Amino acid sequence: MKVSVWGKIENNMLNVFMVLIILITLYPIIFVASSSISNPVSVLNEEVWLFPQGFSLEAYKQIFQNKMIWTSYYNTVWYTIVGTTINVTFTVMAAYALSRRSFFARNQIMFIIAFTMFFGGGIIPNFILINNLGLYDTRWAMVLPNAISAWNLIIARTYYQGIPEEIVESAKIDGANDLKIMYKIMVPISMPIIAVLTLFYAVTHWNAFFNAMLYLPSPELQPLQLYLMKILVQLSSEISEVAGESVVDSLPPLQLRYALIMVTILPIISVYPFLQKYFVKGVMIGAIKG
Repeated sequence: MKVSVWGKIENNMLNVFMVLIILITLYPIIFVASSSISNPVSVLNEEVWLFPQGFSLEAYKQIFQNKMIWTSYYNTVWYTIVGTTINVTFTVMAAYALSRRSFFARNQIMFIIAFTMFFGGGIIPNFILINNLGLYDTRWAMVLPNAISAWNLIIARTYYQGIPEEIVESAKIDGANDLKIMYKIMVPISMPIIAVLTLFYAVTHWNAFFNAMLYLPSPELQPLQLYLMKILVQLSSEISEVAGESVVDSLPPLQLRYALIMVTILPIISVYPFLQKYFVKGVMIGAIKG
């Protein structure tokens, strides 16, 4: 009986703790969203604490009048779609090959791949490599150098190792080659891990800005996250480029920043709750079968 009472107390304490964590996590997002649509005067007077004070969409209107926002948005979508497609394709192909016991060099190759998780060449050697390959200041500098993530490859390989070898052997008896087995058998039964990889890679590409800062000096190739970083770091001179001098006089620069933040994070926030379970499943795959 005492154990049951203490169990209820622990559950209640855990629930309270989780509610506090949720509130702490949500408050910055709610504050930014409220500030972006509040009356500019209320934002300027710092009257917004949680919910909007008044209502105004002028900040969003002025932001979307700038063509660089649309260009950056297009670049981010392009990098996310093309990059994720390349990432998932190469990762699945490599993971399947390295999971087969018939592949004699799989352990040696996995050691080399795992080694890259702890040791890297550094920024300068990577920059020289990108430049020598002719990828500097091109879109491919954002998607080709990181075509495969070592961690995601390990997760996918662990998943494929859990698939019985008898399935592959039966397909080979029927005359199927490795390529046909991969795309006709393995891909359909591995949609859960493909969904995990797609989510991991898509979020990474959507939030990427560091490689763009190093390899993309041309503004017309830069993603939205890098443009947002410039807005957040620089002061009114950069705000003027987004909205114009007349808008800076009528709108608080901080409200323009809040609106731009919401424009940047809203797409990924909208889909993330529906795909959260795949993150958990991906972690469980690596934890249980690893």
